[in-house]
Amino acid sequence: MEAKREIIFDKLVYSCVFEKHRGNEEFIPEHFLGYQLSGETHAFHADGNTIIPENSIVLVRKNQLIRTIKYPSKSGKYQFLSITLDKETLRQYALENKIVVDKKYMGKPKLFFEPDDFLYNYFISLAPYINKEKEATPSLSNLKIREAIELLLQCNPDFKQILFDFSEPYKMDLEEFMNQNYMFNVSIASFAKLTGRSLSGFKRDFTKTFETTPKQWLLAKRLDEAYYLIKYKKQKPTDFYLDLGFENLSHFYYTYKQKFGITTTET
Repeated sequence: MEAKREIIFDKLVYSCVFEKHRGNEEFIPEHFLGYQLSGETHAFHADGNTIIPENSIVLVRKNQLIRTIKYPSKSGKYQFLSITLDKETLRQYALENKIVVDKKYMGKPKLFFEPDDFLYNYFISLAPYINKEKEATPSLSNLKIREAIELLLQCNPDFKQILFDFSEPYKMDLEEFMNQNYMFNVSIASFAKLTGRSLSGFKRDFTKTFETTPKQWLLAKRLDEAYYLIKYKKQKPTDFYLDLGFENLSHFYYTYKQKFGITTTET
């Protein structure tokens, strides 16, 4: 069965599947707090891989690229519930509570943990919205986000260095970043934001660095990696084309033949 990804209200998302499901690449623009109700999530990102086990809570930081695989539990069900901690609400909360952050978070990079009673009961309180027993008004939605912020700070006061850091991504080394993240199938605008650039600035710097356009470079880079996997690792395109950022096999086969002059079976 396909994934059920339901937006209950503006900032609350519930995902449910009954068989292994590969998620799409996602650009995470805002922090979010998630609870793995059943099954587990395998997340792939620039810093490596993270497994989110059943009955754990995860704080996912903004401005990163993530690809996920969803595994149902032994009972045959995968459930993940998340609530977005949007910048506007966080700014207002910081203003009202006179919170000023003057240093970066230096704690563990993998921010998942077993829920305490307060956080566990917080997610249980969202059940009526999942089951459509209750409809959330905008004001109630805002209250639930604020409650999540309070509970996170109660759990770990150092989380304020993450939640209330409103600085924009700094201008990163473009060549290093793109070589680490070329396989994510996201928009050029997302790559621009993650490297701390405007879209026009990203395209300009990209051309200076790689002497080609982002679209042309991404395609060539993915095809070169595909050639290596087929020629030297003896892998089949069906096993990796999605992981290299290709949307479908027919497009992959066409561009591969166009670039190398041979088919994948002739490689």
